[in-house]
Amino acid sequence: MASKIIIKDATVITMQENNEVFETGDILIEDQCIRSVGTRVTDSGVDTTVIPGSGKVVIPGLINIHNHAAMSLFRSYADDYPLMTWLEKKIFPAEARLTAEDTYWGASLAIMEMIRGGTTTYVDMYFFMDQTAQACLESGMRAVLSQVFIGDNAVEGFNSLQDSKGFADRWQDAANGRITSILGPHAPYTCSPAFLKKVLSETESSNIPIHIHLSESRQEVEQSLAAHSKTPVALMQEIGLFKRDVLAAHCVHVTDDDIEILVANRVGIAHNPGSNLKLGNGIAPLKKMIDKEALVGLGTDGAASNNNLDMFEEVRLAGLLQKGLNEDPTSVTAGEALALGTRGGAQALKKDNIGVLKEGAKADLAVINFRQPHLQPHNNAVANIVYSAGASDVETVIIDGKVLYDRGSFLTLDEERIYFEANRRSKRLRI
Repeated sequence: MASKIIIKDATVITMQENNEVFETGDILIEDQCIRSVGTRVTDSGVDTTVIPGSGKVVIPGLINIHNHAAMSLFRSYADDYPLMTWLEKKIFPAEARLTAEDTYWGASLAIMEMIRGGTTTYVDMYFFMDQTAQACLESGMRAVLSQVFIGDNAVEGFNSLQDSKGFADRWQDAANGRITSILGPHAPYTCSPAFLKKVLSETESSNIPIHIHLSESRQEVEQSLAAHSKTPVALMQEIGLFKRDVLAAHCVHVTDDDIEILVANRVGIAHNPGSNLKLGNGIAPLKKMIDKEALVGLGTDGAASNNNLDMFEEVRLAGLLQKGLNEDPTSVTAGEALALGTRGGAQALKKDNIGVLKEGAKADLAVINFRQPHLQPHNNAVANIVYSAGASDVETVIIDGKVLYDRGSFLTLDEERIYFEANRRSKRLRI
């Protein structure tokens, strides 16, 4: 493996705050980091790999901040159901059959799909997470992982919390920091307020961040109001959850007061437009969140409710839905939409070394082939990516300074073995 990589003569979209774009520029990568962006780099040394960039556009790797990777095994298994019916009648019973090995292969399939589509960091919440972490370790994917748990103050709930804590301890900062861990209480409707207080108390010394589903459906909000006279967001504020770093998935049905709470507490918000549409959960008030400077990034959710992990699609939906919802074509611009899928995801995760192309950042990036009819003419690269591009347009993916996918070939994954295992296991899990 070469110690240096140079991408030459590419259009480089840095996604820095100043929106700097180099129409023809080079990128120098050494070890795990970007050493220079935009300036000309002289080819040198036998340990240097040169990637021609003419006709290509380079972006920071996309960041998928909410996923259940092993649910790729349930892709197209339980479609066209309301959320709670989907969960209780289809998904929960199927998940009861899952084994640790199933999770490894389901996660491997999802990781392969994400890498193929230019995603270089993702956030996961699921079962048997040691196996998912192993798949991330082997593949080279950058990941933030949580072992999901459900419960109340009963012994079962406490044990699941201990399992989640144990996972977090084992994998924190693994693979030279490429894999990190957080806690994963599933949702306010599956974890009682008393139990969530216990979670906070039991993990106070470590101050570990939390990943939770929040205000995903109208039914969830109505149940919270009936039981607690508070929205789920207000309830989490009351019990002290937001004293931690929190990543809240969905936040579809939130009031103006809820948004103020989320912004004031710097809660990361994972906006999942594709999954929210498919499950009929509505459209989040993304424009209001952006206007309030909320920390918003994008996620696909699991492949069982999307049904793909194409972050280009989420970027496009995030922008187009707000234009239609607000009847305003300026609501979320192409640049703002792409920022949500890159820099915004990093900000929601409180990470400043990914999501942008700049000196010193982690070398996580995607090279997109623009020599295709739907990406021509080259009037505006950002608009072409947001409104025209898709996962299949990605040609090369680099994570942590290593090429993991290049022109149709996976360099760390056994594509055919993963397909075989995923299909074999999916058949057994279907009910």
